[in-house]
Amino acid sequence: MRSVGTQSDIDMRADISILAVDDDVNMLAMLEKFLKRAGYTVDTTSDSMKAMSLVEDKNYDIVITDIQMPRASGMDLLKRVKDLQKDTMVIMITAFGSVDSAVNAMKAGAYDYVSKPFNIDEILALLERATQQRRLQREVEFLRQEVEQKYSFANIIGKSKPMQDIFSLIQRISHARSNVLITGRSGTGKELIAKAIHYNSDRKGMPMVTVNCSAIPESLLESELFGHEKGAFTGAITSRRGLFETANGGTLFLDEIGDMPLGSQAKLLRVVETGEVRPVGSDEVKKIDVRVIAATHRDLKEMVKHDQFREDLFYRLNVISVHVPDLKDRTEDIQILTDHFLKKYGEQFGRQNMQVTRDAMACLMRYSWPGNVRELENVIERSIALSNGEAIDSKDLPEHLFQMKSTDLIDDLASDNMPLSEVEKRYIMKVLQRTNWHQSKAAQILGIDRKTLYRKIKEYNLLQG
Repeated sequence: MRSVGTQSDIDMRADISILAVDDDVNMLAMLEKFLKRAGYTVDTTSDSMKAMSLVEDKNYDIVITDIQMPRASGMDLLKRVKDLQKDTMVIMITAFGSVDSAVNAMKAGAYDYVSKPFNIDEILALLERATQQRRLQREVEFLRQEVEQKYSFANIIGKSKPMQDIFSLIQRISHARSNVLITGRSGTGKELIAKAIHYNSDRKGMPMVTVNCSAIPESLLESELFGHEKGAFTGAITSRRGLFETANGGTLFLDEIGDMPLGSQAKLLRVVETGEVRPVGSDEVKKIDVRVIAATHRDLKEMVKHDQFREDLFYRLNVISVHVPDLKDRTEDIQILTDHFLKKYGEQFGRQNMQVTRDAMACLMRYSWPGNVRELENVIERSIALSNGEAIDSKDLPEHLFQMKSTDLIDDLASDNMPLSEVEKRYIMKVLQRTNWHQSKAAQILGIDRKTLYRKIKEYNLLQG
């Protein structure tokens, strides 16, 4: 018998569960003995119907089964295993020279087969390969679940009504095949929304490919998207498939679609309409199944009016639209976003108990955040790095957060004849509306206590709604 490896190798195999099935009880006993000696966790049965019950009750990594058995055949068991546990690897034992049955088993999803009579070294070598592949499958599945959890809409931070509306929309549209256009300013989290749609859809097991349309030169964009044949242009020394093909069965995310040149837009439109790509330099047309999610910070409707974006492509992409609001329009999310980034970067810096002082939070709430969530994240990371204590104080924040900037509100209120009391009234009303009448948050932004705010609301007869 071949060496089963070191004690460490034997110990590591204990996490691999095997079901061995053979109506030859002597053969089964021998197989069980050697598999357990090699370190595997093994169940055995000589009854194929009992094997059916076992695979219904327990997840096995590997099933080893004879093809020829009474009551139910090994092929019947293979089908049942694949119906219940598609990732379980099935090794078939066939009669000597029964090539046809082995081929049929492989076509039905068996991992491999051995012929009787076999030696135990052959089985152990085959199991070693199957074990390595099974562990790789587990790792891929674990990483896939990690990604799905990270990009589930429940893990996109936001409790404000605009964000809750987006979560509800993601839930409704994820399983649709329709193309999606995501709009919003830079830093609002458009790519997170795109990933949430993909990883909550039926396509989550297939690739999501991201293309930054503003980062690829026009001369290379067609080749990147559709692929090219060897010799199609100078420098094409090998054939290469495009990103549409790479995303086949999944999702292609076209970020900053508003920066795509008009010439490339026409070619993209053809692919979106027909579901077919033609690599550069090729006469062959390839069918693809790709859901397109596009995103932009630009106003595509205005661009269409000025012939800067194709109207037909706009309507092909804008089947379902998702608008991600600016952070300044959902200030009630600033607190929980701050808490999230405190936890994230506190762990990275080894300072898990980081907090924000009242003064610092008031400053964060007052700031207009032109860089949106991305800017807030950068501010929190920087502040943790520079702070000395367990809390971020206002002195730890960047200076530009304290600089007063002209806003649309101030411009609207500017009037030679408007009394100061009217300015105050309108500003308080604006802050209350932005915080959905959350008086504690509004008082924080205004820099007054809650009692004073309550008195002002009564004084100015401010009404919700």
